[in-house]
Amino acid sequence: MRCIFFSLLVLTVLDCLGQWEYPKGYFRNPLDIPISLSGNFGELRSGHFHMGLDLKTNQRQNLRVYAAAGGYIARVKIEPGGFGRAIYINHPNGFTTVYAHLNDFYPKLEAYLKEKQYELESWQVYLQLPPGLFEVKKGDFIAYSGNTGGSGGPHLHFEIRRTEEDVNINPLLFGLPLKDDTRPRILRLALYDRTRSVYEQSPRIFPVSAGSASSLVTSPRIIKSASPLISFAVTAYDTHSGSTNLNGIYEGALKVNGKEEESFKMEYISYDDTRYLNAHIDYRHKAGGGPYLQHLSELPGYLNSIYSKGNSSGVIDISDGGVHDISIIVRDVNGNAMTLNTQVQYEYKPPAAVAKGKTFYPLMLDGFEAGNCEFYIGERCLYDSVHIAYSSAASADPAVISDAHTIGASYIPLHDSMLVMIRPKAEFSDESKQRTVMQLRSGSSTYVQKVQWQHEWAYARFRGFGTFMLIVDSEPPEIVPIGFANGANLQKASRIAFTVRDNLSRVKNVRAELDGRWLRFTNDKHKTFVYSFDEKCPPGKHELVIYAEDEAGNSSVKSITFNR
Repeated sequence: MRCIFFSLLVLTVLDCLGQWEYPKGYFRNPLDIPISLSGNFGELRSGHFHMGLDLKTNQRQNLRVYAAAGGYIARVKIEPGGFGRAIYINHPNGFTTVYAHLNDFYPKLEAYLKEKQYELESWQVYLQLPPGLFEVKKGDFIAYSGNTGGSGGPHLHFEIRRTEEDVNINPLLFGLPLKDDTRPRILRLALYDRTRSVYEQSPRIFPVSAGSASSLVTSPRIIKSASPLISFAVTAYDTHSGSTNLNGIYEGALKVNGKEEESFKMEYISYDDTRYLNAHIDYRHKAGGGPYLQHLSELPGYLNSIYSKGNSSGVIDISDGGVHDISIIVRDVNGNAMTLNTQVQYEYKPPAAVAKGKTFYPLMLDGFEAGNCEFYIGERCLYDSVHIAYSSAASADPAVISDAHTIGASYIPLHDSMLVMIRPKAEFSDESKQRTVMQLRSGSSTYVQKVQWQHEWAYARFRGFGTFMLIVDSEPPEIVPIGFANGANLQKASRIAFTVRDNLSRVKNVRAELDGRWLRFTNDKHKTFVYSFDEKCPPGKHELVIYAEDEAGNSSVKSITFNR
């Protein structure tokens, strides 16, 4: 009956308003110290928008975390990266709050979680919980703050989502107690030639200076453009009162001759769409070591975007040769604003040389075929049209069984994975085929995928351009105990720990058993595997067996006896 009432309440609110509403005062601060932000909603992160608030915990762990409102714990998650340890609470007003990077949960939930992990024989879990199992009231203690998962320092990651759609809403829209009377800042303006791909140019950067307390101007005052079609981007940040953290802006708007042409707003974003950050920023400029530049135009391959889809999608036609007044306004949630004013005028110059390679377009499936390499780029892969160059070269590495095939450039982002097919240089045994992986070297990063075979072709999918090659990996991973050896006396020890190394840094599976039964080792941040002694390891002699497998299927087993 409670669930039926909850559903009817949500439908009634939506029918009456015709839109989402953000109740002020419904959610409390989940900590018992004043809110101070190290990160806000929509802030620019590597490969994704930040999807909540990062609440400072005074550089400490194990602060008590409280339910922001009444409801029930609907999900808990444990993972080595990402959220680390997280709690999801569903509330009767149709919203869900999320608390992440936690240490221990409150005792009853912690005990339940441990039981489930042993039942599933997995430390990494994502559990759906029934409504009546763990009910909470507003202000109930639910966990301790921590630094688990993808966290780079102690803090609490806090989100508010629409439960039905599982869409993240900017928590600052709910009136959380945070004083903010500071204006956002704009540091620089970038100009783009939109007769060309944004990935085949370096933008022209213009410094800005104060015009008044609430406005900025560029130098020069009138910008001359050699292109008749242009767009803009800005580097901007926001703070709140009493903070020096450079957080993200809430809203950006572009006006041309007094008329708004395009805008974006960090109001709500789905995790399905968070990777579209790579379309919102100048990805090439950032990949080259430059600062973030946020486009004030919507790239054609950006679906479900944060943009308003204004009159021109932010691409401005200045081919008439006149002087056009440009205003760019950035705002925070509280309405504090900063405006950048400039002017732009078309001044013809010969066009730049066309880039080499086949042109690929967003929202289209297309491919390329060479003698021993083929690749196929899907409809949802590209954000803007771009020339994709291809070349190949021999490799001197004896483990590499193909040429090294370079496709595109690492500064061109991919939203979805593209299919890469490579034919090895010569036939080899079925056993070697079973140990074949495809490696991508993209900038300073390396990625490995186990291949599948279609006749003599090996194929895999990757979300990046770079250099691809086939490698036969016959080297098993290495299991390395930390601080103990076979036959050790661990009566005074509080834990056991080990690491796993692999020549291609791609460990797929690790399992540990104590006296023939699965034993729960944590693996926070994909680093050390740790088991803290508890009732699962009583006094006496024990055998610990550790199994590790890499991406290619090579495996290792290490058996260690110890006294407890």
